[in-house]
Amino acid sequence: MARGTMQVRILFFGVLKDLAGQTTDSLSLPGGATLGEVLGYYEQRIPSLSSLKASIAMSVNQEYARLETKLKDGDEIALLPPVSGGLEVKENATGIVQSVRRAALVNEKIDTQQVLDKLKQPADGAAVAFEGVVRDNTLGRPTLYLNYEAYEEMALKQLESLSAQALSEFRIRDVAITHRLGRLEIGETSVLIVVASAHRAAAFDACRWLIDQLKKTVTIWKKEYFEDGAVWADGEPFPSEIPKAEGTHSERSTI
Repeated sequence: MARGTMQVRILFFGVLKDLAGQTTDSLSLPGGATLGEVLGYYEQRIPSLSSLKASIAMSVNQEYARLETKLKDGDEIALLPPVSGGLEVKENATGIVQSVRRAALVNEKIDTQQVLDKLKQPADGAAVAFEGVVRDNTLGRPTLYLNYEAYEEMALKQLESLSAQALSEFRIRDVAITHRLGRLEIGETSVLIVVASAHRAAAFDACRWLIDQLKKTVTIWKKEYFEDGAVWADGEPFPSEIPKAEGTHSERSTI
């Protein structure tokens, strides 16, 4: 590598993966290049990207980042469309917390009873379980099956962070979050959240907060398959606390 340059890895997810026609890319950048310059490069290469800027977020090394973020050699950059949500939330989870593993991404069927049995303790007065289930239609349009994909390393950090936040903000004892990836058939569980606590009110409140936050902020995307084609599910806009690609400079990139 020539002096004064650096190499970074680019990841694409969801509809952005389809537009780019690839899942990964590698860029050679001048020293001191910013995240905004990377976005500018892909705006030129993929013209349709410009119309989506208001809804795109970006990350560097699995953390959301602003366009002015300066990059370094070996950075992993991801272009992120809105995640597979659709539920309203009060606020975005903040910070990445390393903790005991309370989250999992799996490719096999989720066994709700097994998770419940592992989490419950004799002192618990409540164990609330929420299952997100694949339904057979979207706005009346018959659904054949779904496919979930994730930026797995980042999604696990986010799920662990949400778990830690729930434990600190609600009077609960423990929590477990499991999200399935890959192909899911109608009626199968896509996400399971189990909350254990001494009292039911806290368990219900924490469980609702966790699914709302997950659907809004965690880097997991859903593709829906129908008789006449497939589409990436429209997600809600990222919360205001997450930096967006909107507003990046329009001058030509030097990359």
